[in-house]
This record gives sequence, structure tokens and C-alpha cells, in this order.
Amino acid sequence: MGVSQSEERLFLAVALDDDARHAIAAHLDVQLDGRRLPGRTVPPENWHLTLRFLGPTSAQQHDQVLAYLDEHLAVGPFRITFTGLGAFPREAKASVLWMGVTGAVEQLESLATICEGAAVAAGFEPEGRPFHAHLTLSRIRPPHDVRPLVELFEPVGVELDVEAVTLYRSVLGSGPARYEVVDRVEL
Repeated sequence: MGVSQSEERLFLAVALDDDARHAIAAHLDVQLDGRRLPGRTVPPENWHLTLRFLGPTSAQQHDQVLAYLDEHLAVGPFRITFTGLGAFPREAKASVLWMGVTGAVEQLESLATICEGAAVAAGFEPEGRPFHAHLTLSRIRPPHDVRPLVELFEPVGVELDVEAVTLYRSVLGSGPARYEVVDRVEL
């Protein structure tokens, strides 16, 4: 089912600033030593921490999500640190390679819970999977064993100050998806 002319494909996320994006990319380059990540890599300009995927969203739902966030976003700014690699569903048969986070993970989980509340209040179905904070680096089809890469990877240690929830538009077409900032709700 496609997105109608009156709907946009939206999601809520934590944006990475340029400093974090460049530091993570540089660390990956050093760690990979000329090798490529397996699968279809996510371009650094598309890196973000998804809090809640919405999908096709009407203008009314868009407004309802933002109004809910304005009213219920009771989390102050906090800092997270990017760490090592992991995979979904598991490292031995990975379909998604990701980078984890530490630090104020409880605050990040609170943001995801609030974003889930905003989505449900705007009429979206409840999310079926629990929130797991991660930065998607690549999507792997068919699944691949990434245990050697995960085990040898040195933690990144790049910090990010989380100061807002960003509403993104996903633009599909030829090539990788492009993500455009639609709005930001400051913490």
C-alpha cells in the first residue's frame, strides 16, 4: 500500500549532529581498515536513532503527534555515548548491523515511550516490538554472520547531546531513501 498524495511517510528520531556523524564515520573507517560493512550501508547523512516509525501520516495525524509531544515531552536534555556493534535478529544471522549506545539510555527509552504515546494518540497502531536504542549502519540481505566484525570492533566512545525529538519525512525513489527534517520539538 503506497502513500497517498495527502500523506507523508514520517518517523520520530534523535538526529545526530555533524560532529558525532563525522567522528563515527572516521572511527568506522579506521576499524574497517579498507573493508566495507556487509550489506547495503546507510549513508552517514541518513544516520539517526529512530524513536517511533509512523509510516503514512495524514496532515491531521502530523499535527496531533506534534501537539502531543509539545504537551507531554517531560524529558530534559541528556547525553548518550555510541559504543560497539550489534545485530538484529542475532549476530550469527544478521539482517541489520547496528551501533549501540550507553549513557542516559533510560531517558532515551522515556523519549521512545512518549513518542509511542504520541503515535497511538494520533491513531497509529501500537508498536509490536520493544524499543531498542541503536544506530542502523547496514541492512543485510540475505542474512550474514557478523560475529567476527562485532567481536573485533573497538567501541566508538563518541558522545551526543540529545536536545530534541526530530520529525523526519522519508522520501523514497531511486537510490537510498532520503530523510528530510519536517519539525523539531526541543526537550
